[in-house]
Amino acid sequence: MAWLAAILTQILHLALVLAAAPLVVGGIRWLKARMQGRIGASPLQPLWDFLKLLRKRPVLADNASWISQAAPYAGATVALAALVLVPSFARGMALAPLADLVLIAGLLAAGRVALALAGMDAGTAFGGLGASREMSFAALAEPALLLVALVLAMLAGSTGLETIGALFQDGSLGLRVSLGLALVALLAVAVAENARIPVDNPATHLELTMVHEAMILEASGRHLALWEAASALRLTLWLALIAAIFFPFGTAPVGFAPLGWAVGIGAWVAKMALLCLALAAFESAIAKMRVFRVPEFLGAALLLGLLAALLLFLSTRLA
Repeated sequence: MAWLAAILTQILHLALVLAAAPLVVGGIRWLKARMQGRIGASPLQPLWDFLKLLRKRPVLADNASWISQAAPYAGATVALAALVLVPSFARGMALAPLADLVLIAGLLAAGRVALALAGMDAGTAFGGLGASREMSFAALAEPALLLVALVLAMLAGSTGLETIGALFQDGSLGLRVSLGLALVALLAVAVAENARIPVDNPATHLELTMVHEAMILEASGRHLALWEAASALRLTLWLALIAAIFFPFGTAPVGFAPLGWAVGIGAWVAKMALLCLALAAFESAIAKMRVFRVPEFLGAALLLGLLAALLLFLSTRLA
């Protein structure tokens, strides 16, 4: 019976995150529009755009190789695989033993490599510029994420999201300075990984300092739909990851519990809505920084993660 509950939980989780991905992107756009005094498009607009692009045939450059055809599918697949591993409304999913922070970081890195290869494949200046900047930023973002994973592993004794979330939900950790520093570092990495303001502006293709948008300028039709879907899945993944680690309240326990699942789904939707509201308010309140300031932004996240690990190590040794 336990295995059946685990499979059912996994299926419900997959359906929930797939339904949430376009709503997260569309909801943030709608919230930003309302905060700026505009009506804004419907929160479901990303879903309609995806379905429209999915029916169109992609147009490839004459000098594009098989990489341009395979990269969109690879990017969307690894983003979905990583999102499936991040718990949402309940613990005890069938793939919970694979829900490891290091594995998720590796899947995100694989998606980044696929996007960078697609940007360079056509040989355009914009694509190569965006790919080089993306990999340069990744050299600071990935170590910061691994340092946050180190801090959580020192506290929970594991990098598994199930163990970490259960420990936070029990409240046995209390308030720690290292956890606050790790949270700030993770938020900075999440902003950079999703090409959001102040690192990049996802609302325009005309910025000379754009990063993510520059790599998909050559994409069209189904390929563009897959890149947009991968972007929505990554954004949902990061918000769900922050909610699962630092705000696990309301998560249903392991096993078949319909009432607990209903409460867990409601709590997860509320947490995701609050995180979307916070991101929209953050992006509406600040301006996009110049590209040469981005390494400073990610360097600060790296230093915060290192400081959190050092403080936790020293406090553990002194105790």
